[in-house]
Amino acid sequence: MVFHNFDELISKVKGEPRKKIMAVACANDEHTLEAVVHARREGIVEPILVGDEKIITGILSELKEDIPKENIIHVPEEDLQKACETAVKLVGEGKADFLMKGKVDTKIILKEVVNKEYGLGTGRLMSHFTMFQIPSYHKLILPVDGGMVTYPDLNQKKQIIQNTVDTLVSMGYDCPKVGVLTCVEKVNPKMPESVEAAELQEMNRRGEIENCIVEGPIQYDCAMRKDIADFKGLKSEIAGDPDVLVAPNIHAGNIMGKMYAISCGGKMAGFIVGAKCPIVMVSRGSSSEEKYLSIVVSAAAV
Repeated sequence: MVFHNFDELISKVKGEPRKKIMAVACANDEHTLEAVVHARREGIVEPILVGDEKIITGILSELKEDIPKENIIHVPEEDLQKACETAVKLVGEGKADFLMKGKVDTKIILKEVVNKEYGLGTGRLMSHFTMFQIPSYHKLILPVDGGMVTYPDLNQKKQIIQNTVDTLVSMGYDCPKVGVLTCVEKVNPKMPESVEAAELQEMNRRGEIENCIVEGPIQYDCAMRKDIADFKGLKSEIAGDPDVLVAPNIHAGNIMGKMYAISCGGKMAGFIVGAKCPIVMVSRGSSSEEKYLSIVVSAAAV
């Protein structure tokens, strides 16, 4: 099973028997609440809003949405740490299925997420999961990691792949196809990225990276177009059909994602994986649609 577009994912989540509960930290933000209200009206989530009650109820009034008073936990607007702590504890106590960042810096909420006393850490590396729908490709594509791990070493790349694959499998994927990107198709000892790509492929063949097909090193054009791979004489199980593209570092991953969004007219969803639950953590400047799609995908992954 794969998802070809976000509409298929939305239909899947809407068809599930139970609404997911989402704790929103620092929910006193218009774009965040627009996305939350959209997801609630679609029957995808039931939110618990943590933040300044006066601001939250004012925005909800403008949106003509009536959320039960018991689902709003008041924390003054200026007490960002307390709002994040409260939202994290809701997940830790089993009162919410996953977490969303509102109007707060990422470093503040992440500090609470990794808190050793009540946080959501698992001992695994946390990485950024990004999913794009682009007009020129036949299914959803995931460039990773463009938002969390800066210069991943071999073991971190292994964990990024496993985090991403595990999340896809939890969403219903059978055996995701993973391409480890480089600018060459053969191992070059002078290019460490190509050496690591080949090692990741071998790890997959030995069963150290599970429930997927990993191939590398592979160039972007060969990964995305089977005819180009064939022309170059590259024998590939994933050419023309990858689900995941592993970038060599955060810069390449981030640039790839920005190109999909800005130049290719792509739609994007993103969140953090590797914790006890998905953490919707898109930029404060992201559109309400991007935040809504990130809620949808997170709900599908719970």
